[in-house]
Amino acid sequence: MRLKVKNYAIAISLILALMLQVMPLPIMVDAFRPDWVLLVLAYWALALPTRVNVGVAFIYGLVLDILLGTTLGIHSFSMSLVIFILAANYQRLRNYSVWQQAMIIGIMAALYHLVVFWLQHLLTDIYFLFDYLWPVLSSIFFWPWVFMILRKTRRQLRIT
Repeated sequence: MRLKVKNYAIAISLILALMLQVMPLPIMVDAFRPDWVLLVLAYWALALPTRVNVGVAFIYGLVLDILLGTTLGIHSFSMSLVIFILAANYQRLRNYSVWQQAMIIGIMAALYHLVVFWLQHLLTDIYFLFDYLWPVLSSIFFWPWVFMILRKTRRQLRIT
């Protein structure tokens, strides 16, 4: 049983992140929803850059586009861009403390949201509101917990 879970642990964690991303929340809390898919992809891209890379980010971005009903390719392009930056610098980022990583994840989440906004602004008629950046703060807040949970899972299952 452990071997089967070990082989699918990354996919299971990403599917759980997709579920958390589209889970209904009250209106007051929904504006602060962290980018669960981005957080989980960022962890796996930093921990195992050979197994989770830009291609995986593109696929899960397409799935996120379908689940959210946005124009196909917006989230996939943004997610791929952020994961490319993280994967290109994974050796440096691994050596930072969890709180320093949280700040970098916050910058990457801000980049992600700004690219999503920019692409949606080019395709539709939306205007920038500061409320688009609230998930950046919640992603910074949740990064240490996501990091700890996924690291414990990776070590217990000996995923390499």
